[in-house]
Amino acid sequence: MSEHFAAEAIQPLDPIAFQLGPLSVHWYGVIIGFGALLGLLWAIKEGKRHGIVPDTFLDLMVYGLPVAVIGARTYYVIFQWDYYRENPADIIAIWKGGLAIHGALIGAVLVAIWFSRKRNISFWKLMDIVAPGFILGQAIGRWGNFMNQEAHGGVVSREFLESLYLPEFIINQMYIYNPAPGGGLDPGFYYHHPTFLYESLWNLLGFVVLIGIRRLNIRQGELFLSYLIWYSTGRFFIEGLRTDSLMLTEFLRAAQVMSITLIIVAVAVMILRRQLGWAKNSYWTPVTAQTVQEKKGPKRKGKKKKR
Repeated sequence: MSEHFAAEAIQPLDPIAFQLGPLSVHWYGVIIGFGALLGLLWAIKEGKRHGIVPDTFLDLMVYGLPVAVIGARTYYVIFQWDYYRENPADIIAIWKGGLAIHGALIGAVLVAIWFSRKRNISFWKLMDIVAPGFILGQAIGRWGNFMNQEAHGGVVSREFLESLYLPEFIINQMYIYNPAPGGGLDPGFYYHHPTFLYESLWNLLGFVVLIGIRRLNIRQGELFLSYLIWYSTGRFFIEGLRTDSLMLTEFLRAAQVMSITLIIVAVAVMILRRQLGWAKNSYWTPVTAQTVQEKKGPKRKGKKKKR
């Protein structure tokens, strides 16, 4: 029996984590939520070293997470509008997958700009602190794609996957029905590149790299810009292996265009900020006196009463 007609022999993992009455809680949401929690814990821990109280990042997450999810979903829906125009009810079905990282990033940056002004904290400092947590959350979140059998690459052999020394459960989960495998192959079940895993490992390595970079003599903003460069570099190459890319044209992948754009912009901003003298503070420069004052509480006006 050929590989692609033996689907009944390999059962995929259940995408549903548990039931709450009639409500099905999907692993996709659980895993993404766990990734967001780890990112928050990192920001809180690192923020303390800069004199920023934990409530700052809790508040940032309250505002930022919903907007990031909306941005991620909106970005995805826009590029899949032909489908969602005919199936509008599925627009809110995020538990089925369909969250674009670049859309989440756009939403998160917009919230951070507003939030940093509201709290009188440097935007660059804020983004520097959350950047390692963000890429760590992305590394975890890709496993949500794994549970949904999405964000995978093209057809490969089982022997290829075994040569990567992958656990059996990953190999089996990459056995997916492909209606258009190409290469003269008929529609059916085939093994696929675990591109979710490639990106997860790249992001995990990026987390380690960013932690190391922050120990160097870098300026405020450069850790966040380094995150953009690191993530975008890996995403550009990994995206070329995927079969479910959001497309700008028949041959132009949206994520690759966005990745190249982010790399160019991040490098240019990093250079210009130094040349123009806008990057005077180092990564470890303490928060402003006003931010410290917010931590201690507002001063009381008026003279103290004599006892």
